Amino acid sequence: MNSLQDFQQIIAVAIILIVFVTMQVRRNAPTDLLFGLALVAYILFGIVDPATAWKGFSSNAVIAIGGLLVVSTALRNTGALDSLGAKLLGNVKTERGALGRLSSVLLTSSAFLLNTAIVAMLMPVVISWCRQRNVSPSRLLLPVSYLAILGGTCTLVGTSTNFVVNEKLTEMSQLIEQSERNQALGKPSESPFDIDWLLEQREQLQPMSLFEISRIGVPCALLGAFVLIVCGRRLLPNRTELLDSLEEQRREYLVEMLVTQSCGLIGKTVEEGGLRHLPGLFLIEIDRDSKAIAPVSPSDRILENDRLVFTGVVATIVDLEKIAGLIPATDINYEIAPEKVENRTLVEVVLSPSSPLVGSTIRQANFRQYYGAAVVAVHRNGERLPTKLGDIELSPGDTLLLQTNRSFVRSYRNRPDFYLVSGVEDSKGRRHDRLLLACSLAIGLIAWLLLQSVLGETSLPQAFSSPEVAIFGIALAMVVTGCVSMSDARRSIDLPMLFTVGAAIGVGTGFSQCGAAESIAELLLGFIGTNEYMVLIALFVVTVCLTEMISNVAVATMMFYIAIGVASALDANPRTFIMAITLGASLSFVSPIGYQTNLMVMGPGGYRPTDYLRAGIPLSLAIGALAIILLPLIWPFH
Repeated sequence: MNSLQDFQQIIAVAIILIVFVTMQVRRNAPTDLLFGLALVAYILFGIVDPATAWKGFSSNAVIAIGGLLVVSTALRNTGALDSLGAKLLGNVKTERGALGRLSSVLLTSSAFLLNTAIVAMLMPVVISWCRQRNVSPSRLLLPVSYLAILGGTCTLVGTSTNFVVNEKLTEMSQLIEQSERNQALGKPSESPFDIDWLLEQREQLQPMSLFEISRIGVPCALLGAFVLIVCGRRLLPNRTELLDSLEEQRREYLVEMLVTQSCGLIGKTVEEGGLRHLPGLFLIEIDRDSKAIAPVSPSDRILENDRLVFTGVVATIVDLEKIAGLIPATDINYEIAPEKVENRTLVEVVLSPSSPLVGSTIRQANFRQYYGAAVVAVHRNGERLPTKLGDIELSPGDTLLLQTNRSFVRSYRNRPDFYLVSGVEDSKGRRHDRLLLACSLAIGLIAWLLLQSVLGETSLPQAFSSPEVAIFGIALAMVVTGCVSMSDARRSIDLPMLFTVGAAIGVGTGFSQCGAAESIAELLLGFIGTNEYMVLIALFVVTVCLTEMISNVAVATMMFYIAIGVASALDANPRTFIMAITLGASLSFVSPIGYQTNLMVMGPGGYRPTDYLRAGIPLSLAIGALAIILLPLIWPFH
């Protein structure tokens, strides 16, 4: 080994260590910036050439992850995920029953959709159920994150980690083919690993099929769900103060909705329509042909043109707004055309004394003419409001919930008409007319990927045998068919995440090319010895520990080449070690920063770092032990 190569290996390792340490010392440091700087440093020190470095940004992994983000957004915008969430917990009454139901749905859905989108959709559903059943959200939100992580390990498309490892396997297959051609022409090999060993292991270095990782992912996911269901009461905190804070934040609105001809509630009883147990919302009256039905019983049937009067909180009013065919009763000109629905959103405003609306009733105020908005609900502190929403005389300080267009907040934020203007989270209108189409396209994507897995690349035309082509094609189909608008599709692309993935792939490639991965593998074997089981355990543990501290994508990229180096030194099956680091890089349970979904539930669940340790360590130990046992059985060392 020459001195330049030695120097480049030292620099390569030092840069990675600096990135890792920076992420620990400055927890808010942007991961995409750090890996972008690391990639530039690799180029400047000659560790990787520019052309190779930039290939990471156009890799199959980046394309596939971006496509899945669009598909997930389309399913959300058409109400498919809302329907799943609404039916998820149903009439479940116990905490253990809720965990069981969440396990079945999350493990299945997260296997095919990015788990961050699933967790974002389910958080408000779970919090609402907790409020209704007087259960602390801290009992369920962390399991939601854990189950989504476990579900992501069950298929190739479940998590970005699997995509990145598969991308590296594709690169290894291409490298082997190129090295074989060079060998035939008498040219030197471009591989940092022994070419004869690589040729022997050609079959073991092929890309993964859709369900190959399921052989280890599914047993681990089922064990994880079992541990959470059986031991969750002892492992999870019970932040009872969260229930008090939820009650304190409740702002009761009066809501009046009209049942239109297209509403799916027509002909159903209040119980059958799911309006009896809406958390934080109470149906107090049905106005039918100018006659009031009050109190409302569970057996009362809902008819066309009924006016449903509710009292409740914003979070559940948002869910009410997502029911197709229910519109604000105060606005006879309310726009119900499906193509216009997705441009609507909910906004909260507080009337100021200078507002021209003060002193007039809601019916007289003509919000449509003044603001292009419809009044959905009204809140007035300390006063009981009449049940006829249109007859309420507006006063300064009244809080109104408006259904309006997206530009409203920007246009009226600084107008003297209102003290306060703020958007309501996740209140965007749903394209219910595209729900079946979006679900059909999603099922078509799964079928396409399954066909690739069953038939293999050789039995399909090359254009149809690539997972990223399937994902990107279906994502574009979602846009073309109106399941998601082009602007929403653009907004759904998580650029920092994709930049991190692309930069990490480039850094990982340079880490391998300079021989650093092979040197670390030799050091690892020198320290642990050549016992394959001990090496497998060490590799798995190191991967899991690093994943708790830094980006899982970065860890998978780094550890991939170390796994190859270890397998080469041991003359063992590289598939065993590759699957170990693939699984290990996704199992982040003991740190809130190790995985994005863990961080997402931290605030709403009121969690502290010690809560992740108490719940995550037993889960990690149980799953880790099972993985170590199964990995050599599924992919033998020799």
